[in-house]
Amino acid sequence: MHVVVPDGIDDPARPSGGNRYDRRTCDGLRALGWDVRELAAAGPWPRPDPAALSRLARTVGAAPDGALVVVDGLIASAAAAVLVPEAGRVRLVVLVHMPLGGVAVAAEAEGAVLAAARAVVTTSAWTRDGLLDRHRLPPDRVQVARPGVDPDDEAPGTPGGGRLLCVGAVAPHKGHDLLLEALRGVVELSWSCTVVGALDVDPPFVEQFRRTADGSGLADRIRLTGPRRGEELRREYRAADLLVLPSRLESYGMVLTEALAAGVPVLASDVGGVREAVGRTGAGIPGLLVPAGDPVALGGALRRWLCDAGLRARLRRAARERRRSLEGWDATARRVAAVLTAAGDGAGRS
Repeated sequence: MHVVVPDGIDDPARPSGGNRYDRRTCDGLRALGWDVRELAAAGPWPRPDPAALSRLARTVGAAPDGALVVVDGLIASAAAAVLVPEAGRVRLVVLVHMPLGGVAVAAEAEGAVLAAARAVVTTSAWTRDGLLDRHRLPPDRVQVARPGVDPDDEAPGTPGGGRLLCVGAVAPHKGHDLLLEALRGVVELSWSCTVVGALDVDPPFVEQFRRTADGSGLADRIRLTGPRRGEELRREYRAADLLVLPSRLESYGMVLTEALAAGVPVLASDVGGVREAVGRTGAGIPGLLVPAGDPVALGGALRRWLCDAGLRARLRRAARERRRSLEGWDATARRVAAVLTAAGDGAGRS
């Protein structure tokens, strides 16, 4: 099988949920016996220039007739001109992390690619529902394979719960400006906040974040680390009391399950697939969910967490329970493999 992925999925300076999903899924399929041939698609996806489209056409065109070709949705949604004609020759499968139609690409173009594909894999039920509603695809051709998570040691936590962690590229869509406004509302309480994520996605936004933090007297309480991955990132989770995810949009939110894998409760915007990722246990939801784009609600939830020891204890119990129910990346790979087997009639196995 041939897998077309964004160029640089292993670049440590550009970590993302989509990149991690692609890497772990490709590796998981290999472990299951699949012959996986990765093809990197360079270019400014999902807004490709003519050169990027030309390179993609050569890449897909080099695949033999009948080959199973899986294309990451960041690329596929913007490449109808290349992929729709090829769909009659190769067995096309599209992996959708986030619906892009009507946002970064024309909805009609995304719909044409998905309609031409033999199968579509989504990383959340929320994404699947959105694609079915928008593009009227046959439901049996759109399947869910949620991200897995690596097991981790349990975070010890601190009595006051003041070690806050936010993981994600520092950019408007991740809501760091909302986080900062919420933190300004609890300035008199005891807390520190570590922000882990790329600082080069939107440099003007990062600079404004720094200026606002400094002007609010919070600069010494907020630490921007830049990107982290692997054991470095896991250490940040284990040192935290609460993960805060103030995103304006999330198709799933892998950082939520990564925090929960360490038994760390979460505070997140109730948007997209977040509720799906957070889950529910017999002890309740392992965190607090607030309306997206509402810094007042976010600040209120932070105040409750920091001031209510009983709440912290309850959420920590729920997080520990959720930790035990999380599935690994091997489960993700098995679900993707089942879709590929059906789409490729068994093609791709070594």
